[in-house]
Amino acid sequence: MKNLIDKLYYSKNLSKEELTSLIDNRNDEISKYLFDKSSSVSCNKFGKNIYIRGLIEFTNYCKNDCYYCGIRKSNKNAKRYRLSEDEILSSCEMGYNLGFRTFVLQGGEDLAFKDDIMINIIKKIRNKYSDCAITLSVGEKSYDTYLKYYNAGANRYLLRHETSNDKHYNMLHPENLSLSNRKNCLYDLKKIGFQVGTGFMVGSPYQTTDNIVEDLMFIKELSPEMVGIGPFVPHCDTKFAGFKGGSLELTLFLIGIIRLMLPDSLIPATTAVGTIDPIGREKAILSGSNVLMPNLSPVEVRKKYSLYDNKICTGEEAAECIGNLRNKMNSIGYDIVVSRGDYIKS
Repeated sequence: MKNLIDKLYYSKNLSKEELTSLIDNRNDEISKYLFDKSSSVSCNKFGKNIYIRGLIEFTNYCKNDCYYCGIRKSNKNAKRYRLSEDEILSSCEMGYNLGFRTFVLQGGEDLAFKDDIMINIIKKIRNKYSDCAITLSVGEKSYDTYLKYYNAGANRYLLRHETSNDKHYNMLHPENLSLSNRKNCLYDLKKIGFQVGTGFMVGSPYQTTDNIVEDLMFIKELSPEMVGIGPFVPHCDTKFAGFKGGSLELTLFLIGIIRLMLPDSLIPATTAVGTIDPIGREKAILSGSNVLMPNLSPVEVRKKYSLYDNKICTGEEAAECIGNLRNKMNSIGYDIVVSRGDYIKS
């Protein structure tokens, strides 16, 4: 298996069969060998710098009913909220003063936030914080809507594809949603000029190694600027409440693979890895991640943005505790930097 890791390290590419073999035959020794390679690639490209993004979860209303998601529209137990424009701008102000130079506006597909409202918010952030990057994560939109967001001043867009297999996609989503539209959205975003992020849940219900390999091949083909993966964590108010959660060990292994496949990519150590392991994010950094996304949302709404059970929303992942997070990164030899942390192709 080490020969496959070496091949990936030098060529940035493996066949489906080789990826399958590498994943299915991994062990502690192979993982350590992979992480030695992936962390060295990350350090060679980015140094010991960790980029931070201020996450603003501005609405938990959603028109969709994805089977795994805690804010799906049919969840009557969800405590819904929407942040006002002033609350969003106040979150940005707090973040800027703390050293954040990227704001991530994330929410469900909320029909109340029409194009003109979103464009106005984006423009106000852009005008006040001209030195900052604006990232959106608000789901599937039309090409024209994406173009309006881009022209208003948004720079980046996060849209996880979740799975690259149609059959598997249909097991996780209602029939009104399609994988083909999801992928088309990603290609539209790239065509417009956004820095694009995609990704998937590791260990999602019914996922096979073949599905994971398809995901990796799709990511390689798309060549996104950002890749976010995290373990599946079930939510008590979904049809997958009793399903087993995803593996941190496999998630870390896949982060290592993605780092070798896409050396320039920005890869977050996600909240989900910190949810299932107190030092999960440190482990992700040491596997090849280089981004953290502390929460800038008003404290009173953080628990309400409940995509999965037991999501951490206070402590080091809270933006106001950035000093604690900096100390944790220092303890493993890394530094949080005040920077937009833009994608730069080698």
